[in-house]
Amino acid sequence: MKWKKGLLVYNQNAGGGKLEKNLGECLPVLSCNIEEFLVIQTKEAGDAERICREFGEDMDVVFVLGGDGTVHECVNGLSVLNKRPALGILPGGTCNDFSRTLNLPQKIGKAAEEMMAGRIKEVDVGKAGDRYFLNFWGIGLITDTSSNIDEHEKNLFGKIGYFLSAIRTLGDNEPFSFTMEYDGKTIEDEAIMILVLNGKYIGTNLLPFPLIDSQDGVMDIVILKKSNIAVFKELLAMKRLAAESAEPDSGVWYLQASDIKIQTSQEMEADTDGEIYLKTPANIQVLQNHLPMLCGPEA
Repeated sequence: MKWKKGLLVYNQNAGGGKLEKNLGECLPVLSCNIEEFLVIQTKEAGDAERICREFGEDMDVVFVLGGDGTVHECVNGLSVLNKRPALGILPGGTCNDFSRTLNLPQKIGKAAEEMMAGRIKEVDVGKAGDRYFLNFWGIGLITDTSSNIDEHEKNLFGKIGYFLSAIRTLGDNEPFSFTMEYDGKTIEDEAIMILVLNGKYIGTNLLPFPLIDSQDGVMDIVILKKSNIAVFKELLAMKRLAAESAEPDSGVWYLQASDIKIQTSQEMEADTDGEIYLKTPANIQVLQNHLPMLCGPEA
């Protein structure tokens, strides 16, 4: 695959101290296929979004080397543009969740080589208010788990740090009251977690919802009503054949919708692709096939 103009945005902290090695693995591969290649390092939060917004429309392709937070910034920078270049993820973080949904290798050099095949998917993007997300939006347990991550454990154990955080959080969650309108229907109930999903992975874990498709024009909604082992076993064993499952006695509800409004009895923080800065109430819409992304071969 050859492009006339390309941009690489990289996080100086990507790769856990292996930045020089990571750049050495991907730059020779990418630069051979791009006539004019701009490479910019981020220095502080918000840089990746600003860079993508400033240069994106002039580019044929944008690559991002960093973790899920840097990818989230790039998505927000590119999604507002009228002319959106192809986006390629070089997995330089702890989890790299959406790159897994795209079936890309988790070695940076291999991911660069794979993307040179030029396979492009037009993927859906979620819009919450005036912000955009690629992988998920969530409240409740998911937000508390992210907030409780010990940075030392994260650096030392990688993805295992997320499991340790989840274990600490489980059992501490009180249910919250919510009202959700989705495609003309309404639910009023209590839950410990609501997830709105576009990607198939969270914390490197493949989610047990086979209907998730980042090109189908709907988000997959998971409502976890209780916090106990039986419910988590039900969650992990889910193999849904129908598009909707909301049995009154079930501990897990599974829905799909393209227009979602969520209100909670008290304002709650929302986790958006691993970044916590939005709050409820939320108005979530699906922008179908909004962003062209380089992907690996079909699984």
